[in-house]
Amino acid sequence: MKVLVLGGGVIGITTAYFLAEAGHEVTVIDRQQGAALETSFANAGEVSPGYASPWAGPGIPVKAVKWLLMKYGPLVVRPAFDPHMWTWLIKMLRNCTAERYALNKSRMVPVAEYSRDTLKALRAATGITYDERSKGTLQLFRKQKQLDGTGGDVEVLKKYGVPYEILDRDGCIAAEPALAGVREKFVGGLRLPGDETGDCKMFTEKLAELCAARGVTFEYGTTIRRVVRNRNRVVNVGTDKGWRTADAYVMALGSYSAPFMRKLKRPIPVYPVKGYSITVPITNAEAAPVSTVMDETYKVAITRLGDRIRVGGTAEISGFDLRLHESRRRTLEHSVGDLYPGGGDLKAATFWCGLRPMTPDGPPLVGQSELSNLYLNTGHGTLGWTMACGSAKVLSDIMSNRVPEINALDLSPDRYVKA
Repeated sequence: MKVLVLGGGVIGITTAYFLAEAGHEVTVIDRQQGAALETSFANAGEVSPGYASPWAGPGIPVKAVKWLLMKYGPLVVRPAFDPHMWTWLIKMLRNCTAERYALNKSRMVPVAEYSRDTLKALRAATGITYDERSKGTLQLFRKQKQLDGTGGDVEVLKKYGVPYEILDRDGCIAAEPALAGVREKFVGGLRLPGDETGDCKMFTEKLAELCAARGVTFEYGTTIRRVVRNRNRVVNVGTDKGWRTADAYVMALGSYSAPFMRKLKRPIPVYPVKGYSITVPITNAEAAPVSTVMDETYKVAITRLGDRIRVGGTAEISGFDLRLHESRRRTLEHSVGDLYPGGGDLKAATFWCGLRPMTPDGPPLVGQSELSNLYLNTGHGTLGWTMACGSAKVLSDIMSNRVPEINALDLSPDRYVKA
């Protein structure tokens, strides 16, 4: 088929790659001047299938109130007269039960695990490099209550055969030696040795080059104005450079997928949740992280990317606002400065934010939409980098009339239509 992929982030580019590998004629359209210049630009750098969990869970409403009152809290809500914001929040609250949390996590872990394995196979086949490391993720607990509360997550990890380790202080330091100097700051951790790290932007840019070598066409600097449907099909896409027509279309515009789907009268429950990051030059490699440490108290991920430390976190619900708020920077600086005080130069750090496309239940939307030739690959939230290769391969299989290697029904947009 002739396929038009809307969006040039990590989701759009991986989708284009696997569609091209399957023999399709692919064109990617993006308003930016290159790949991975929005949400994929400076994310936390984690490929963390073992840490794949929905945000909605038991106890979250109570925790949210505490987070909002914390000096360095992980949650910010900037209320607006936006019915889509409040509708999404209500749907998320409905998923904050033990039963739904277990169901949603069980839908997320398999695609995340599959995605990591697909990424490994891609790396072996192409030799692509992106400051990758395969040294696991350490979820670090500052309080005993946090460590004691891992039972539910561990049960899901056991169910799906995900390797894990429950560590005391010494075990955490063995995994991350630089934590030895701050051992009084934490009580233990949950380590996921199968997780990886890597620079998402670097990966996406290099994969775009591999796509081009396989015949994929890129129309960068092209703004999508409208998607036009006729009955149950998309017939063309209007851009600021003219009309584009294809046999099939993939909506991979992240948070911006939702406004387009509403205009098509096929709404999807995807809403932007802004995340922030700082990128810190390493000044002392031995005082920096080995891989990724997730500071559970502040919900901040601290990741080693080559000669840099990427510090990512915060959930800010403020619509499509891309303003950088200094209070969010201070939260990130506090976490990394507290755990890795001698690792990097915070004064030289760069500050960034991006809009994560979140579903209220957690799993992404991957599959055919209600329109027969329009497919969705969006709603990955904080796990776009983690799930990119797997969800792209699944969608390519669906569009190529092949049976996906994992059960993709749980990721289908139908789960909302039927609900």
